[in-house]
Amino acid sequence: MSSRTPVLLLASGGIDSTALMDFYLRRKVSIQCIHFQYGQPNGQSEAEAVEKLTNYYGLEKSVVQLGFPLMKRKEELLGRNTFFVLAASSLGVTPARIALGIHSGSPYYDCSRLFIEDCQRVLDGYFQGIVRLEAPFLDFGKRDIVRYCKTNNVPIQLTYSCQTQNYPPCGKCTSCLDRQQIVGC
Repeated sequence: MSSRTPVLLLASGGIDSTALMDFYLRRKVSIQCIHFQYGQPNGQSEAEAVEKLTNYYGLEKSVVQLGFPLMKRKEELLGRNTFFVLAASSLGVTPARIALGIHSGSPYYDCSRLFIEDCQRVLDGYFQGIVRLEAPFLDFGKRDIVRYCKTNNVPIQLTYSCQTQNYPPCGKCTSCLDRQQIVGC
């Protein structure tokens, strides 16, 4: 697939998807950000972060309402990235590249190489190879992504990471603890 093919970037407002914005812009790739609302407890703060980030980078964005909450197992939202990939692939932009900001070190299936391979097989079944799923930071750990952000002056201060509530962050969930430990804020 051509590097000129647009990227549909799944934007959560967090550090990983923000690093992806910078990553693709540095490669002069056309980006359209897609932000999903699905009744998440941090939805307002995520949407505000995506708004700030897309304004900062001058990117187009779409907000898609899934219309139903996702099932939860502890902190994991089951099927979250699967729904996002399938919803993004159905927006009618073909050929397309769908970018997902997942990284190594996560215990969740939908943040793994196997997930990317499984989703690509499904996309190939529907789109015969003209929709590709990309995860450029799949082999990075969270520290590597933060290092990338700091090296490239990515505006981490505009991101939001708490999983359990809108601003202010809870300071207790895995995302808040990772942010405190790795980013220092």
